[in-house]
Amino acid sequence: MSRMKLDRIDRKILHDLQKNGRTTNVDLARHAGISAPPCLRRLRALEENGIIKGYHARLDEATLGYGITGFVLVKLVSQADADLKKFNARLAEWPEVREAYLIAGDMDYMLKIAAKDWEQYQTFLTTHLNSAENVTSIKSSMVVKEAKYEAGVPIAVE
Repeated sequence: MSRMKLDRIDRKILHDLQKNGRTTNVDLARHAGISAPPCLRRLRALEENGIIKGYHARLDEATLGYGITGFVLVKLVSQADADLKKFNARLAEWPEVREAYLIAGDMDYMLKIAAKDWEQYQTFLTTHLNSAENVTSIKSSMVVKEAKYEAGVPIAVE
C-alpha cells in the first residue's frame, strides 16, 4: 500500500474524528471548509488507505464492573517467529488482554489487562499468563488513576 499524502483538509477530518468518532459527515465537511460529498469521498479514501482503521466507543470500565487495570511486562524464553505467532494466538484467546505490544528492551511484550477485581486479575496472571508456554517471567503494575487519555496521534491541522 502506497502512503497517502495528507493535506490540511484530510488532517482536519482526522483531527475531528479523533475527538469525536460520531461526528456527522456534514459537521466534518463544515469544519474542514468543504461540502459534504467531497468530504465523504475523502473519508472513504482515508478508510481505504488504512489511515482510519475503525471506529469504537470509549467505555467506562468501572461503571461496567471492571475496577482493575494493570500493565504486565512479559519475557519469553524464545522470540523465534513461530514462538511469537503462538504467543500472539494465545493473547487473542484471552479477553482480559485489551492491548498487547511486542516491545524492544529487557522484556518482550507489554499487555494491558482489564479485570473485575483483584482476584480475577491474580487468577489471570497465575493460571493463564504465567503458566503459558514460552513465558519465562512477568512483571505487573497496577493502575491507580488515569492521568491522561487521548486517542490516536497528534495531528497538526494548520
